[in-house]
Formats: sequence, C-alpha cells, structure tokens
Amino acid sequence: MNANTISKETQIRLLNFFNERIEPVEMAKTLRQVNFTLALGVMSEHEELQNEITKLRDSFYWLNELAETLNPYLDLE
Repeated sequence: MNANTISKETQIRLLNFFNERIEPVEMAKTLRQVNFTLALGVMSEHEELQNEITKLRDSFYWLNELAETLNPYLDLE
C-alpha cells in the first residue's frame, strides 16, 4: 500500500465538495451501492475474464476504503 499524502489544494477541494454538494454519509452510502452493483454486474457478465478479477478486487477494496473514510460503518461494533 502506498502512503502518499494529498496536497493542501486537494484537501481544500475535497472539503469544499463535501461542504457544498453532498454529505459524507450520503456519499459513502452511494459509493457502497455503486461498488456492489458494478462488481456484481462485471462478475456475472464476464466470468471468463479471470485476469480482470484482481483489478476488480482492488477497485472494490479502494472504493470501500473511501466509503469507510467518509462514514466508518464497518468499523462500528
């Protein structure tokens, strides 16, 4: 995993995006729904694309990580 940091400009843009356009909790919910739908659709239509499974798994992981950053749903016990 890469530990790159984001620039101040990117931080400001993200804060502005979430303050002006969408609530983080709603964005996290949407990301989870889209992530699940995309993964399910790709896997059901393209079972023969085994080499794409790794890319799909990575994409699924990172979208869920973003959703968890916005709204830590899975970390709650």
